[in-house]
Amino acid sequence: MKTNPISQVKQTQLTKISLLVAILVSLPKTLFIYNMISRGRMDFSDVSMSDFLLQFLFFFLFSWIVLQISANWVYLFIKNPAIRIIANIGLGIVVLGLFLQVLLFIYPFLNGHNLSREERGFLFFNYITLFLILFFVARVLRLQVIQKENLIENEQLKQQSLQNELTALKNQIDPHFLFNSLNSLNSLIRDNTKATAFVTKLSFMYRYILQSSDRDLVLVKEELKFLESYIYLIETRYRDRFSISIAIDEGDLEKEVPPLALQVLVENAVKHNEISQSNPLLVKIYSKDGMICIENKIQPRTTLSEGTGNGLSNLEKRYYLLGKQTLAITNNNHTFCVKVPLL
Repeated sequence: MKTNPISQVKQTQLTKISLLVAILVSLPKTLFIYNMISRGRMDFSDVSMSDFLLQFLFFFLFSWIVLQISANWVYLFIKNPAIRIIANIGLGIVVLGLFLQVLLFIYPFLNGHNLSREERGFLFFNYITLFLILFFVARVLRLQVIQKENLIENEQLKQQSLQNELTALKNQIDPHFLFNSLNSLNSLIRDNTKATAFVTKLSFMYRYILQSSDRDLVLVKEELKFLESYIYLIETRYRDRFSISIAIDEGDLEKEVPPLALQVLVENAVKHNEISQSNPLLVKIYSKDGMICIENKIQPRTTLSEGTGNGLSNLEKRYYLLGKQTLAITNNNHTFCVKVPLL
């Protein structure tokens, strides 16, 4: 499953904040013009409308761009938090310098005179102060997005937990009935060694599934022990047409995976590949780069066996909910491989 894209602060929210900031910064001149209009005095000798409109537009554009950089763009393109802060400040300073240069260049053409030294100093002070305020406003906006994402993710975890409980309840309707039935069957076929072994393995598998239903993770060595029983059932069915090779590093045996993770992937290989005398199936399970790889040669079936088709996607969802981890799936050189992270 692919990692979810970085959520963005909504454009309408950034636009509203930028307009509000531009209005607040331009408030003294706005009030002065409003008072003149309300009193019927249309004398603009003390204030230039072009000056007011130019600075209002520049304040709005500057606020919008700084908020975009600090709240969205640096999070979209930069993953490292330390580099993100440096890039955020650096880009903000560049934008600040460009806006001031462009404003000082355009101002004489629209107003017929250059800004005085005092006016330039006050303008620089305004923009620098505004930049610092916008930097913290963008941080608050980003924290709101993160909080919203966490709430959504927690809700997903709750729903998944409820679904797991429901599934466990369905599986545990009457486990004793099945175990008693398997024991009765075992007593009937005790003279048939292979059938007895098959029922014993099946009973062990069912017990393992019930015991692990309320656990998010199990040790790799426990999962391998369960997998041995499942492999026995597959080999009983396909005989020498199916084989499996397991080479797990000793250190990886004490690490953890979701319950039935390896079994699901072996079952996936059995379900989607032809297994015949002319095309026997070999599944390889081995450690590599802190992960467990389940690999097989691609031998497409002419007809797929029945199944829900949700095994692999369900495992991907479980990994993401457990630790925002993803499975690494490759399909090349006629080989299908799934790499399972160790938790």
